[in-house]
Amino acid sequence: MRSEELGETLLPKRLALPIFASDPLSSVAYATGEILLVLTVGGTAFLYLTPWIAAAVVALMAVVVMSYRQVVHAYPSGGGSYEVVSKNLGANSGLVVAASLLVDYVMTVAVSVASGVDNIISAFNGLADYRVVLALAFVVLLAAMNLRGVRESGKAFAAPTYLFIGGILLMVVTGLIRVVFGDNPQAPTAAFGITPEDHKDTLAGLGLLLLGLRAFASGCTALTGVEAISNGVPAFRTPKAKNAATTMAVMGITAVVMFVGVTVLAMTSHVHYVENACQLTGITGDCNSYTQQTVIAQLASTFLGGDNSILFYFIQAVTALVLILAANTAFNGFPLLASILAEHRYLPRQMHTRGDRLAFSNGIIALAVVAGGLLWFYQADVTSLIHLYILGVFTSFTLSQIGMVRHWNRALATETDPAVRGAAQRSRVINGLGAVTTALVLVIVLITKFTQGAWLAVVAAVLLWLMMRGIRRHYDAVSSELAIEDPREESAKPSKVHGVVLVSKLHKATLRALGYAQAFRPDTLEAVTVAVEKEATDELKAQWDSYEIQVPLKVLDSPYREITKPVVNYVREYRRTSPREAVAVFIPEYVVGHWWEHLLHNQSALWLKSRLLFTPGVMVISVPWQLASAPRADRPARRAPGAVRRGEPAPVKDVPEPQKI
Repeated sequence: MRSEELGETLLPKRLALPIFASDPLSSVAYATGEILLVLTVGGTAFLYLTPWIAAAVVALMAVVVMSYRQVVHAYPSGGGSYEVVSKNLGANSGLVVAASLLVDYVMTVAVSVASGVDNIISAFNGLADYRVVLALAFVVLLAAMNLRGVRESGKAFAAPTYLFIGGILLMVVTGLIRVVFGDNPQAPTAAFGITPEDHKDTLAGLGLLLLGLRAFASGCTALTGVEAISNGVPAFRTPKAKNAATTMAVMGITAVVMFVGVTVLAMTSHVHYVENACQLTGITGDCNSYTQQTVIAQLASTFLGGDNSILFYFIQAVTALVLILAANTAFNGFPLLASILAEHRYLPRQMHTRGDRLAFSNGIIALAVVAGGLLWFYQADVTSLIHLYILGVFTSFTLSQIGMVRHWNRALATETDPAVRGAAQRSRVINGLGAVTTALVLVIVLITKFTQGAWLAVVAAVLLWLMMRGIRRHYDAVSSELAIEDPREESAKPSKVHGVVLVSKLHKATLRALGYAQAFRPDTLEAVTVAVEKEATDELKAQWDSYEIQVPLKVLDSPYREITKPVVNYVREYRRTSPREAVAVFIPEYVVGHWWEHLLHNQSALWLKSRLLFTPGVMVISVPWQLASAPRADRPARRAPGAVRRGEPAPVKDVPEPQKI
């Protein structure tokens, strides 16, 4: 796609919702389960806390969504939390948010894909041994889809997301109707007891409070990805801010309805969901071989006709699919944020480059590689990965809301219109409430999850912050070093140019290099060879004289049979004695057509170039000689990469002319 076609990739709201909101929508599939996992540590005695914790999560979701709607309207350029914090709290705080979000996006891919694979295994237990292979395959597939472009990935992912929403709402409505009319079926695990890991008598007072806070922190996974819409505002059709805010409101309402419905059904059907299957009592056979169904799978089995019904497999299919596609939120948010950071010189410039399909290809590939490594290291286990999750997102939530409060304070300091002041004051209250609540959740998450693995996310964010600071220092130093101070002095020509042609043997490549060097017309020119073997050197000198070559040949002694060091020392010594002169080193090189031929040629030339390029005042010039295999490698492919982009016509087969009879 041409650069001018970027406007054609802008998204309508119906496609933006599955692209940017698939993560918070899909978290419905595991958020309730994460709450139950924590509460069942104490057996069944503390499951009564589930509705209260769910209510707290819903309240927090409402506050965060309202807060980010303010961000979308105030900062529609797409920087999201990073831009808000950088402009209002300073560059270092902005980098904290950026590092936290980048880590969280990686975790979003890992957790979403692992959870999707879990749901596939819930329907097909025989695939349990292929968990990691499936997870890595899905990451590769997602990366490939996103490399095709944002709009194309949105079209592919829209149907599964809407089918998931419809399937969950169908299950919730069906289940609630059955419960209201007195038919209250029980989940497959309702008959199992739960052996508490900690005796329930010890979970009182402070212990009970910590258990509830830990369950709340786990349930807050429902909020991951909420900020992605604020990062992706530029991808919306105009009016961008209004459409983004509307999409965020639809996302929030839909996610809350589904989360509440799933939690209510899980409570009424007495779903028992534990971290270790052996914690369940009443299992027939070996508990270690028992595969737990996810909460969604148990609810679908309970309310939609059993494990063999079509609707059960439909719910499992769309849940697994949307959980895997939820990683698409990160595949859009990560490259966008990385491109902004690269534009601000905090990440390599390549992250800001768009690929053939106008997607930020380098960011997509980097995300896929890191997330794939995490899935492999943690064996695609959701329980292990979830502890690294959500710490980064609540860091960005908190700092973003504090930044928005400062933004409204600055606006109110200069605004005189009563209507505008009233709107700003209401927005400040919303963002202030968001800052307080998300800061409280951040503290809770840090306390309850730090020792369980969240410290790795903290370490990763700190290292990423330091790395981005280092990259910015490097780019600033390079810019300062290359800045023009005196154009006349810095464009001054060297007093002389001394040409050096490196020679190993006298053959066609050497003669071509000598001819090229003479065509450059240096002030002085000489050929240099290294005497590694006396007989070969004597033969070279005899040939040189017999061909009557006018360029003088200088022989460098090498008692230890080195080639690179004598040449480098000679060139550097010449520079020391003539610092105002430039040295042009001409190196004959073979151009080969097969990869394995590179191993047989040009090794000395590569070492010499790598050393000489670090010497000030020295120019290294390669003079190619194409071997017989090179023309075969130079044949163009039938459809080379980028041919469509460049407007090249499709190749036409040569048609032989008709012979005359």
